[in-house]
Amino acid sequence: MPLIALIDYDMGNLHSAEKGLQKVGATVKITDSPQVIADADAVVIPGDGAFDPAIKHLRERELIDPIKSAIAQGKPFLGICLGLQVLFDNSEEGVEEGLGIIPGTVRLFQPEPDLTIPHMGWNHLELTQPEHPLWENLPPDPMVYFVHSYYVDPIDPKVRAAMVTHGTQKVTSAIAQDNIMAVQFHPEKSSHVGLQMLANFVSLIPSSVVAS
Repeated sequence: MPLIALIDYDMGNLHSAEKGLQKVGATVKITDSPQVIADADAVVIPGDGAFDPAIKHLRERELIDPIKSAIAQGKPFLGICLGLQVLFDNSEEGVEEGLGIIPGTVRLFQPEPDLTIPHMGWNHLELTQPEHPLWENLPPDPMVYFVHSYYVDPIDPKVRAAMVTHGTQKVTSAIAQDNIMAVQFHPEKSSHVGLQMLANFVSLIPSSVVAS
């Protein structure tokens, strides 16, 4: 079975992501080892928390170059919540430089009357790349679970795979570009819809590759 490296960088949400992937039949290894990432067939970065500590932890564990290398090699990559945000250049939440894989900035929701920040709970997705394989077999306007105060703002609008509306603000909730997929919501907490997304991701890992 192909092996997914689930990146451990002390930013939470690790075991719920592991369980979600295992439920859809994936072989998962929680790791902070550059060698395991190099040997894996796909990479997932989950995460809850703040941008600056996330980048610092990735740097301290010498994981940034292995992650970039895996993506450059074309391995299927999935970022979840904070795992989406760290792909960007920077964040209004802190001062650290992000991984810079997707050009753009992570921004704070703008205050408005009766708007709750963080954006927490269930909300509909507007799929802007509706034919992307990550969305296969999903219902129209699928409902997923969010917990976030910041959202990604890519420079190139074509990388947006889904949007979400919170208050009057329509923002990016997922991106997809080549082998990179990343979502702001939590598929592992989004019932059967989220599990279908995880199954779709797993199906993109070349089945002919046997994990070591």
